[in-house]
Amino acid sequence: MKTIKALLVLAFVLLASQNVSAQRPVLTDEEVVSETVTKEIDEVFQSDDFQKKKNKKYAEVKGTMVVDIGVVQNGKVSSFFKVDSDIKNIDFINFMSNYILEHKFKFKLQKQQRYKIRYTVTF
Repeated sequence: MKTIKALLVLAFVLLASQNVSAQRPVLTDEEVVSETVTKEIDEVFQSDDFQKKKNKKYAEVKGTMVVDIGVVQNGKVSSFFKVDSDIKNIDFINFMSNYILEHKFKFKLQKQQRYKIRYTVTF
C-alpha cells in the first residue's frame, strides 16, 4: 500500500513539473507575433466549435472581413476592430468580435508590450 502511494505521489510530482516547464513562450519579434496570431486565429475560425456556432445562426453569411486584433502582454485579445468588410450583417460581426475577444493565445508578450495585427478572413 505504501508503495502504491509513493508511486502516485511520484507520478503527481512528475506531471506537475511537466506543466511548469510547458509554460507559454514569450514572443518578442513583431513578425513572429503576427505570424502566430494569424495561425491561431485561422485555427479558431476553422475549429468545429466556431463552425457549429456560425452555421447555426449565420449559415448564409459569406464574404471577406479585414480586422485589427489587439494583443496584450498575457496573450489576451484586447480589441477587435472591423477595418473593412463586404459582410453587412451586424449581428454576425458582433458574434465574431465576441468570439475572438474571448480567445487567449498560446503565447505571452513582454511586459507593457501590445501589438495590433491586421487579419483578413473569408467565409
